[in-house]
Amino acid sequence: MARRIDVTGAGGVRLAAWEFGDPPKKDSSGNRSEAMIPAQSAGEPSRESGATGAAPGPTAPERTTGVFLLHGLMGRASHWASTARWLSERHRAVALDQRGHGQSEKPPKAAFTREAYVEDAEAALEQLGLGPAVLVGHAMGALTAWQLAAKRPDLISGLIICDMRASALGAASQREWADWFESWPVPFATLADVRKWFGEDDPWVERPNPARGEFYAEVMQESPDGWRPVFEPEQMLKSRETWVYDAHWEELTQVRCPTLVVRGLDGELGRAEAQEMVRVLPLGEYAEVAAAGHLVHYDQPEGWRTAIEPFLDGVLAR
Repeated sequence: MARRIDVTGAGGVRLAAWEFGDPPKKDSSGNRSEAMIPAQSAGEPSRESGATGAAPGPTAPERTTGVFLLHGLMGRASHWASTARWLSERHRAVALDQRGHGQSEKPPKAAFTREAYVEDAEAALEQLGLGPAVLVGHAMGALTAWQLAAKRPDLISGLIICDMRASALGAASQREWADWFESWPVPFATLADVRKWFGEDDPWVERPNPARGEFYAEVMQESPDGWRPVFEPEQMLKSRETWVYDAHWEELTQVRCPTLVVRGLDGELGRAEAQEMVRVLPLGEYAEVAAAGHLVHYDQPEGWRTAIEPFLDGVLAR
């Protein structure tokens, strides 16, 4: 189960954080607590109506250690469900829908800069009373995590970077992504069509990848004419500008906590760059997950757990 906690990010943007834990107790009438909603399992699309079960604000944690999970571009907190389930058995596990994503606010004129994303995560950690926490970030969320770790070492006890490059990608990457968004056959008639296109028919798919289809099905919502993404592609393109055009090696050198760099064997982060990231990190470690692509925690959840659990245990036992 996951309970929604509303927090406020930079510029007053409303953000949805999701605390994973035990199923809610029934009240005297036998009904489930309204403050709890089902955690989304892999491949199960979220419903925006879940916002009606929002809790009014942070509550005192029962667990003494915290893990804060940040999804990648176009992702949402529910993509961490399988990871958060086993984490929540021993730790306080919270995932954030970042601005423009999931059930968080998507203001047309909001900032989608690196600074805004980092300030959001910083504000959420403070409002949740979660720090010092271990930050686990995938792709864009990993960049946010290591920038926050460099900025606020007092809030961070450990860091896991999953399949995110520190080098700039270049202008051609932004043009390719703009063209890719244009190629989406939206609206999709059914979720099965979503799964098939992203898992098989998308020109970026080299071979059938059902996990990828499920990943994108989870970021779609039903509209009067069919299924469309919960995010605005223009906001996604704006969000990625600062790692398309800028490198982020310097911030890595400023991270003082233990850090694990994880890559999928077939992911976007190459081995040589990943190992160089480990080298420049003051307390860097390295792990690979076989048979995983960019969506490491989604492609191979058991391999992902095997790769990160010993590191987490070591950091959280300190």
